[in-house]
Amino acid sequence: MQVQPTSASDELATRYIEVRALTGALVAPLGDADATVQSMDDASPAKWHLAHTSWFFETFILRDHVPGYRLHDPRFPFLFNSYYEAEGRRHARGRRGMITRPSLDEVLAYRAAVDAALVAALPNLGEDARTLVALGCHHEQQHQELLVTDMLHLFSENPLEPAIWPAAPKVPVAMPAPIGWIARDEAIVDIGHNGAGFAFDCEGPRHRALVPAHRIADRTVTNGEWQAFIADSGYGEPRWWLADGWAWVQREGITAPLYWEERDGIWTRFGLDGRRPVDPAAPVTHVSFYEADAYASWAGARLPTEFEWEAAAAAHDPAAGNQLDRAGAIEPRPAGDGPALFGDVWEWTGSAYRPYPGFAAAEGAVGEYNGKFMSGQFVLRGGSCATPRGHVRACYRNFFYPHQRWQFTGVRLAKNA
Repeated sequence: MQVQPTSASDELATRYIEVRALTGALVAPLGDADATVQSMDDASPAKWHLAHTSWFFETFILRDHVPGYRLHDPRFPFLFNSYYEAEGRRHARGRRGMITRPSLDEVLAYRAAVDAALVAALPNLGEDARTLVALGCHHEQQHQELLVTDMLHLFSENPLEPAIWPAAPKVPVAMPAPIGWIARDEAIVDIGHNGAGFAFDCEGPRHRALVPAHRIADRTVTNGEWQAFIADSGYGEPRWWLADGWAWVQREGITAPLYWEERDGIWTRFGLDGRRPVDPAAPVTHVSFYEADAYASWAGARLPTEFEWEAAAAAHDPAAGNQLDRAGAIEPRPAGDGPALFGDVWEWTGSAYRPYPGFAAAEGAVGEYNGKFMSGQFVLRGGSCATPRGHVRACYRNFFYPHQRWQFTGVRLAKNA
C-alpha cells in the first residue's frame, strides 16, 4: 500500500513515508521463513523489526494522541514491545524467533494500517505528538541498520552462505597510503548537541571538556593491516589484550574478525553479497572493542576518546561518506582522500558509555530510550555503510558491549602527543 501525505508541504509526513519505504525495500528479498528466524539473542527477526517499529508509532502517537483510535491487534503490544517497562509485560527477547505467527504478510498489513492512520492523523497532531513522530523516524532508522546487520548474521549461519543481494561491480583501487597523523593541541572543546535539530537524549547536555594534546589517525585500519596483526600472532599473544578480552578470545576461540575465514590460504569474508575474498584496501569491520583495543596496543597506539573523535569530526559533513541510501549489498569501501570520519564503519572509542554532566532522562516510557543502558558499554562514533544517510551527527553516540561485533564496527587509532 502506497500512502501519500495529505499536504505536499508537510515535510514530516514526507519524511515518515520515505523512512518507512526504505525499511520495506530492505526486507523485499525475504520470504516468510527468512523474516521469522532469529540467529542469536542479540539479533532480532526481520519480521519483529517491521512490527516493533510500527508498534512504536501506534503506541506513542496513535494510541496516546489520536482520540478514538483502536489498536490494530490488542495482542501485538506483548509481542512487539522491546524493553519499555512502563508498557508492561512483553515476549522474551531471546525467543522472538518463535513468533511464527503473525505471518510476514500480516505484519506488512499491520505496517500499512499504521501508516494510513498516522499520515491521516498528522495534520491534526499537536507539537508534542509531532516531536514523537520525528523520534519514531530516527528510531526506525536505527532499526534499519540493525535489520541489515541482523539479516547478515542470519544468512551467515546458513551453510549455503546465500547472498541477499548481488555483488556490486568491483573497481580496482590502490592501497591506501600509510596512516597519517593529525596533530591537535590541548584545548577545551564544546561536546554534545548544540540544540539545533534532532538529537537523542544521550547526546546532551552540551558541555565543555578538556582534550589533551594528541594525534588522531587520518583513516581507519584496513583489512590488509589487520591481516598483518593476525600473521604476527595478534590473537595468540596475551600481552596485547585486556584481561576480559583475552578471556573472551580463549573462551570463544576467536582468531579473526567475524565472518572471516581462511580458505586455501586466502582470507575471505561473508557479506550481504555472499562469500568473497577480503579486500585488503577496505576498512576492517566486524571487530569487537576487545579486538580494537588489542590491535591498537599491538600497533603502538590507542583508541581515541569520544571527545577527541568529536573534536576532530566537528568540521566535517556528517552526511558525507559511504552510508546507506538504498537497499543493496553495502560494505565498507577503501578510503579516498582526506580523513573520512563518517560512514563505512562505526569507530570504537576508548570511552565508556556514561551520562554527560546534567543528563536527565525524559518522563514516561520514552525516557527509557537510552539512559537505562549507560552501564558496561563503550561508545562508537561516525556511522557506517549501513547507517541511513542523514541519521548521524558529530555528537551522535552509538554504544555496544565490548564483545559485540555483528555491527559494521572498525578502528581508528590515536596516540598521545
